[in-house]
This record gives sequence, C-alpha cells and structure tokens, in this order.
Amino acid sequence: MNTSKLVILDRDGVINHDSADYIRSPDDWHAIPGSLEAIARLCREDYQVVLITNQSGISRGFYSTNQLNRIHQKMLDELHRVGGEISAIFFCPHSDRDRCECRKPKPGMFLELSERLKLSLNDVFAVGDSFRDLKAAQAAGALPVLVKTGKGRQTCQEPSFLDPENGMDQVPVYEDLGEFVDDLLLAPLSA
Repeated sequence: MNTSKLVILDRDGVINHDSADYIRSPDDWHAIPGSLEAIARLCREDYQVVLITNQSGISRGFYSTNQLNRIHQKMLDELHRVGGEISAIFFCPHSDRDRCECRKPKPGMFLELSERLKLSLNDVFAVGDSFRDLKAAQAAGALPVLVKTGKGRQTCQEPSFLDPENGMDQVPVYEDLGEFVDDLLLAPLSA
C-alpha cells in the first residue's frame, strides 16, 4: 500500500458529533454535516481510510463491544450510501485507569496498524479533534492534523497544544474534515 494514499481518522468529533455522555447506541450516532461525503471523496481518489478511536465507554460499562459494533455498522451503512468506506477500525476499549498501550495519547493502535500493513506512517495524515489524538499520531511518526469540530476549538486553546515544546506548532488546523479533504485533494499536503 502506498502510504500517501492512507488517511487515519479519529471518530467522535471528526466524523460524528461527540457527546460528554458518550455515544452509547446507534441512535446517539449522528454524522457531522459533510464528514461522510469527505470520506467518500477520499475513497473516490483511491485513498484507504482507517479509523482509530478510543472507546472507554466499554470499560466503564456504558455500552458493550456488541453495541459498539452496531454503532459502527450504522456509520458504515450511512457512509456506503454516499459512496465511501472505511478499510479498518481500530478501537481501544480501555479507560485511563487500565494503563494500556493502545489508548490515545499512547501510539499503540497506530503502531499496530503500521505493523499489520508493514509500512511506516511517516507520510500518513492522522486527523483528530483532541490533543491526545495529535500526540498519539506524532508518537507513531504520523502527521497530525487538527479539525475544529468536536473538541477541536477547545484544543486550539489548550496550553499543551500551544506549547512549542510539544512540537504542535506545525500541525495544520482545519474547520472540519471536509476542509481538510478539500486541501488534500486540491494540492496534496507536503509532509
């Protein structure tokens, strides 16, 4: 696989509206306007789209893995209707107290993806709406991108994001996933 034709996305706040009460059922899952169409546009240009998402609601007992699968099926069904697809979904079911290696901001899911595909993520954009998304991508060698949907506007103001010591000063910031895809497809972003 050509890594320049791979894009990694966070889910909540990037593809769908986020909720402080968690997305617990398919009825709670609502796409951000234009996000599914943006993914479909990537697919039409032969990009592979992979989802990497923290889902601590499982370990907190808010929903089961089966319920998460039903939520993802709704997302995939709506995405298929507009001509898009997601090649793989990686999720971490743990909470911070589990101290796993997969929960973002740790890079475990990114490293697993890299290992499975037998490729470096150095030229791969990873779109998220939180500092933990960006840190995980950065730690795995991917190219973090911030969108202002979800927690993104708040993230832009966080001291951890603004601190030049964290290396986030070069992270591109977009209004939403659609604007990122516009820019990527118009003139591929340089690594």
